[in-house]
Amino acid sequence: MPWCGQAQRGAQASVGEFSLVTFNCFGGLAPGTRRRLRALAQELNHRPDSVVCLQEAQAHAHRKLLLEAAEYPYTCFEPFSYAPKGGLLTLSRLPIEQREFVLYRAREIVRPPALMDWALHKGVLLTRVSAGQVPVVVLNTHLSANYSMNWSPGNHYARVEHSQLLQLAEIVRAQPPAALVVAAGDFNIPRGSWLYDEFLAASGMADPLAGSTRPTHRMPLRLPAHLAKPIDFALVRLPRLAGVAVHSDICFDQMVPLPGGARAFLSDHYGIELRISWEE
Repeated sequence: MPWCGQAQRGAQASVGEFSLVTFNCFGGLAPGTRRRLRALAQELNHRPDSVVCLQEAQAHAHRKLLLEAAEYPYTCFEPFSYAPKGGLLTLSRLPIEQREFVLYRAREIVRPPALMDWALHKGVLLTRVSAGQVPVVVLNTHLSANYSMNWSPGNHYARVEHSQLLQLAEIVRAQPPAALVVAAGDFNIPRGSWLYDEFLAASGMADPLAGSTRPTHRMPLRLPAHLAKPIDFALVRLPRLAGVAVHSDICFDQMVPLPGGARAFLSDHYGIELRISWEE
């Protein structure tokens, strides 16, 4: 079972409102990672989000740093040998009522680079909280990468992603109809692709940023910027709610001060923020 802890700080979100941010924090063992993550924690502390979904928390030392620096009283991750399983870490200002980690069945090592995804044991970290009287199920996920950047139906990487998306859709459909369901994370598929369209149809979810072509991934300097795609999502399945309003946007897309005075991007990804309000 995932580990969930509680600290003696933090506050719950307002009744009738739920907010979330998802972010691939690029938390591997590399120079400068600890400084970036400390800056990320400070940014999160200044935000009002109910839940934070982080991907690529790829070392227990970095997970501990985030838990100590980020002012979120409830945390959830699946214990694993060298990092949270799947690199997934969920922070919450609302009490966590249910937690579960589901490993993706499709874990084929298509090419040598895919060994990294296999070793991390990617999957879905499910947490359930309540925003007022509304149950909220958050599915924090990070799909296998497509190192070829070719999402055609015959591509080997795309076929693995397709299988993982079908499993994620199964998990969404299994949630109670009265629950607000959010699937958030680094999907590694571009908005508008056949994989994206098929997942929305299979899961019954909606994309509040549908139609946006703004990239959520910054390409390495050696690659053309036009290859960057919108591959991070915060998708929603809404229950019957009165006066519901949904707002979503890109965040963490600007350089911020790091400890020591330098300025840098927090990751090679941008974040997605989501705010949902309704009448009780």
